[in-house]
Amino acid sequence: MLSEITMSARSAAVELSEKARLSPGQIVVAGCSTSEIAGYRVGSNPCVEIGSAVFDALNSVFSERGVFLAAQCCEHLNRALIIEREAAAFREIVNVVPVPSAGGAFASAAYAGFHDPVALETILADAGLDIGGTLIGMHLKRVAIPVRLMVSRIGEAPVIAARTRPVLIGGARANYDESLF
Repeated sequence: MLSEITMSARSAAVELSEKARLSPGQIVVAGCSTSEIAGYRVGSNPCVEIGSAVFDALNSVFSERGVFLAAQCCEHLNRALIIEREAAAFREIVNVVPVPSAGGAFASAAYAGFHDPVALETILADAGLDIGGTLIGMHLKRVAIPVRLMVSRIGEAPVIAARTRPVLIGGARANYDESLF
């Protein structure tokens, strides 16, 4: 089961990277309910092994591309984010360390797996992966665009992806730069 979860998570990350045209320095927020992946109700049965498998898969794909992963904690920590300190420049760091029962197994794996992890209260990410209905939208830039992935589930959890684009000013008749999208 863990190998299938790892393969699905890796495939979702690769596909999102390509479809969102992510470039070095950009940030992807990921929320992950290990309970949902295992077939339980969100937040009811955190699984450290699943959290680690998903984190390792996502982080390996994004870090290979120079893209930062921000791991969203659960509602017990107000959906704070765990991220590499390097990506947190000029952002206010908060003092919290997630554990599987408060923060979630995925965020705990991120805290253990990042080189120099810090927590942020909020971020404006360039793209996102919501694994199991974790509600990552609050951490995306203002204009989010759905990204349809071939991977629609990781384990039993539904997967929803998004990318963002700059806000268009001037309405439908305005000129804009297509290369930004």
